[in-house]
Amino acid sequence: MISHALYEVIDGNLSVNSEIGIILPTYCEAANIGNLIREIENLGLNVSILVIDDSSPDRTADIVRNFQRKYDNILLFVRPEKLGLGTAITDGFKIFLSLKNPPKFVITMDADYSHNPKEILSLLAISKDSDLVIGSRYYRGSAIVNWSFFRLLTSKIANLLASLIIRAGIHDYTSGMRCYSADLLRCIIGDIHSRTYEIQLETIRQASLRKFKIKETPITFVDRKMGKSKLTFNEIKDFLSYIVNIYRKC
Repeated sequence: MISHALYEVIDGNLSVNSEIGIILPTYCEAANIGNLIREIENLGLNVSILVIDDSSPDRTADIVRNFQRKYDNILLFVRPEKLGLGTAITDGFKIFLSLKNPPKFVITMDADYSHNPKEILSLLAISKDSDLVIGSRYYRGSAIVNWSFFRLLTSKIANLLASLIIRAGIHDYTSGMRCYSADLLRCIIGDIHSRTYEIQLETIRQASLRKFKIKETPITFVDRKMGKSKLTFNEIKDFLSYIVNIYRKC
């Protein structure tokens, strides 16, 4: 799944044995990563945490290394440059699946506190009878805090386009807070090729095509507490290109 050379650049205990793996892609999250790791550890779950850092100049990786001295369930993969959310998540999937003791479930979430770590429990509560659980911002009981009208409109349009093309019968195709079963990941990992945010659509589409069970649970999404948004024009372009390509295949 991953090369021996890649294993050599992953810091931490590769023999970790946990039921749940959590992927935290980071770039300049020094203000958040420490508290986020601490809150996840305090949930009392059997978890392993994989931080994938794109050589953050603010020394995010050094903070993670300090936490590794306290917790033996933290893995760190530092990539040479900013390579995109899609490749970070895909690398995370491959790393967890290649462990001697792979987790049964893999959770993805933002490392900037847009996602409340306590809502990991909500994802896990319905993960036993589903293959992909979406932490939805548009399911009944959900909420979005601190978004501008333009940001909300952009998200709504993106989800409308995705729903028309993918037709998975869900409300939120672009949420990054999710819980995947290892069985689903093993089945789709060879067909994931996203570089950036379009990975959120690609994983849902691959799960839907293979008739895996997809469910949603409401979350409260809070726009970044610290730092600034890292969404770029090129990432928006990649997202739209993916939509167009899928439409052409339909």
